[in-house]
Amino acid sequence: MAAPQHSSTEPPLGHNSPSDSLPRIADRPAWLLRWADQATVAVCVLLGLLSTIAWWALRGGLRGELVELERAEWQTARFQVDINSADWPELIQLPQIGESLANRILESRQTEGPFRDHRDLMRVKGIGPKTLNLIRPYLRPMPDQETLAPK
Repeated sequence: MAAPQHSSTEPPLGHNSPSDSLPRIADRPAWLLRWADQATVAVCVLLGLLSTIAWWALRGGLRGELVELERAEWQTARFQVDINSADWPELIQLPQIGESLANRILESRQTEGPFRDHRDLMRVKGIGPKTLNLIRPYLRPMPDQETLAPK
């Protein structure tokens, strides 16, 4: 008996091609989302948009209370340094004080003793009245001279 003859355009019976398992709609390519998937994506996008609007309204957007970055005041952290106990990593954080000047402050403190007041910093080469005025807001207040023990 001879095997049944099939035309070249039709697969033999019992042999389904991968494209046969996918339903094809003539108007839509196979790579587009199905209608149910498109509806799911649309609902997710809509929920995201609605939640963004709700967040904006709750944060004061309706009342105009949102912060405008152009008008916002930038605040830096304030710190104060005890000039008689600070190491060079703390000293180089002061304005106009680099690594070499911080090392000179430490050397002066070791050789000549602690600073008795802020003006005493001018004994360090490289610190004048201008530099002292720049760093003064960052220096911890010095104790009164009467409370210091005599040398």
